[in-house]
Amino acid sequence: MNILNRRRFLKGALQCSAGVALTTTGPGLLPILNNLNLFSNDITARIPMPIQVVIDDVGWWSGEDGNKRQEPYRTGINRNHTVEDYKAIVALGQALNIRPQAAMILCEWDKQNILQKIPTITWMGAKWDNSKWVGPWLEEAADVITSNAEHYEFTIHGVGHEYWETNEFTRAEWADPNGTMRPLDQVEKHLDAFAEIMDQNQLGSFPTSFVPTAFRHGFGLTGSHQVSMAEVLKQRGVSYINTPFSIMQNSDDVLYDLFGVDHGVMTIDRGNDQMDWDIIGKEPTKELTGPTCGMHWPNLLHEDPKRNSEIVEGWVRFLAPYNEKSDTMLAPNSSIFQSQLVHFVNTKVETSDSTVHINFTNTDTCPDQLDKKDLTIKITSPFELAFKSSDLTIEAESLIKNTGSNLYTLIIKRLSENRQGLLSFNKK
Repeated sequence: MNILNRRRFLKGALQCSAGVALTTTGPGLLPILNNLNLFSNDITARIPMPIQVVIDDVGWWSGEDGNKRQEPYRTGINRNHTVEDYKAIVALGQALNIRPQAAMILCEWDKQNILQKIPTITWMGAKWDNSKWVGPWLEEAADVITSNAEHYEFTIHGVGHEYWETNEFTRAEWADPNGTMRPLDQVEKHLDAFAEIMDQNQLGSFPTSFVPTAFRHGFGLTGSHQVSMAEVLKQRGVSYINTPFSIMQNSDDVLYDLFGVDHGVMTIDRGNDQMDWDIIGKEPTKELTGPTCGMHWPNLLHEDPKRNSEIVEGWVRFLAPYNEKSDTMLAPNSSIFQSQLVHFVNTKVETSDSTVHINFTNTDTCPDQLDKKDLTIKITSPFELAFKSSDLTIEAESLIKNTGSNLYTLIIKRLSENRQGLLSFNKK
């Protein structure tokens, strides 16, 4: 059984173990729960799959694909980037009340040419000169980013995106084409440079999330290294990695299929993106099949930056319905996304009489570094309901009323270490 087929099999097994089964009668993930025995089986409870938006290659000022000249691929579009392109990310976040992850490339933000000291980062090596891209737009873009932090998560992607050992680059910056981590001293220098360029531009504290460039990454130890990339990142406060498992080295070592824990760092399967990396000015059409809505910066933009809002609105139309379904939710931020994904994969729910039974047994076997206290549950009912619990706190409750159906979204916090939680409800 090849890796991809094995992963599909494992995904099905894990989802069924969480009270979820896939159906071929329509698109998307439609959970079917066991032992429904209340009000003629009309009330169902589900742990929705969280969806997080991740946008790669943000930070370039040149859009040119320079790989034929041994320069980076950049974003591959036929214009330079503008401050309006950063505003597009914020606009998406504001419209959906989410915090998209912007995976940043920072070499063209270098005001002091510090990258001359680290020739493996850029195509110019020791002759690095970024004066072309130093101007007031840097301060303007930095203000957009830092003033809208609730709708813009600054995420590590890279400094120069590729890795130059001679006059030619190889993919990619943090790992070789097989996913083996680059020399440890170089990885540390590249991370130092990322942090220093952030400081030059007053871009805030060091990020807690990471998307490897070109998705070249290894889970756990790779090559002859005594530490993993995740360990190196963890020492700097990173707690979350997002990358496709289909090309990740050591992907078979992942225990939970949709995510793994690498030396305390949650590593999440990105799956496939909506469209190719350099497509600009198009609306998304594919159905999401996993928890990450991955894209590259051009996918959110228009050829004319003044018309970026037209493309943003298309993404809003595409994504908003996932918040209105009973089996999915748009994660407001990466912290909630990670916690909810742990529960989506591991926590079981079922209804009987006037109670939702929540079983945390499998969830509590996950590593202690993961947040297991907070989760969202969606309950569908033909009746209006009132909820209460003695061992769970209902922190927030919302209702979407449809014809003949009420969809409740409950944000819940566990009060104890009990493996079982009960949520009771009654007709209003």
